[in-house]
Amino acid sequence: MQISDRGLLEICEHEGIVPAPYYDSVGVLTYGIGHTKNAGGVDPADLPRGMPNDLDAAIDRAIEVFRADIARYEARVNAAIKVPLPQHQFDALGSFDLNTGGIYRAILTRQINAGDPKASEHFFGWLRPPEIRKRRTAEKRLFDTGDYDWNGDEIAVWRVDTRGRLHGVLKTITGTELLARMQRPALAPDTSGLGAETSEDLIAQIHALTSAHLARPTA
Repeated sequence: MQISDRGLLEICEHEGIVPAPYYDSVGVLTYGIGHTKNAGGVDPADLPRGMPNDLDAAIDRAIEVFRADIARYEARVNAAIKVPLPQHQFDALGSFDLNTGGIYRAILTRQINAGDPKASEHFFGWLRPPEIRKRRTAEKRLFDTGDYDWNGDEIAVWRVDTRGRLHGVLKTITGTELLARMQRPALAPDTSGLGAETSEDLIAQIHALTSAHLARPTA
């Protein structure tokens, strides 16, 4: 199975888009749409800090990394879950694993595979940091009811400084625009952790975008 377009937009609205590395609420260096070193491919520590000159190009690079991440997490959920799932439940688990990396070891997974009708209660076994409860609640609701309440109408693009600190929403993009920019293939995705380009290619492109920003003359 693949995460549906609606599922992708749920994830993107939860995560937002940050066009340069930043520290999340527990101090994990993160990039783009929830990408961390543990996802494979590009290591955020290798990327330049601070806002790029060409924001649109930087968003495209972040989306490209997200595409590779999604393929990996789809493969993980497909491997971990041994029972048939409706689309909305697969989407909820994709969001959960992208955020936690816990699909293989979660009691949630074990209970789903065991056919426990109350398995979704175990979404709440993953509540660190405390502010993640809102996301776990949304994932549980999606799993239980098919309610895509985070519908991706507006996805935030955040400002970030050279120290990896967020400074509010710079702009938003629509879910329709994000999906068009993803240009996701309909066939089986690449699960290597990389897209069509190597991680070295992407790192070089991202450095070029930020170098152009740093080279601009000041007023």
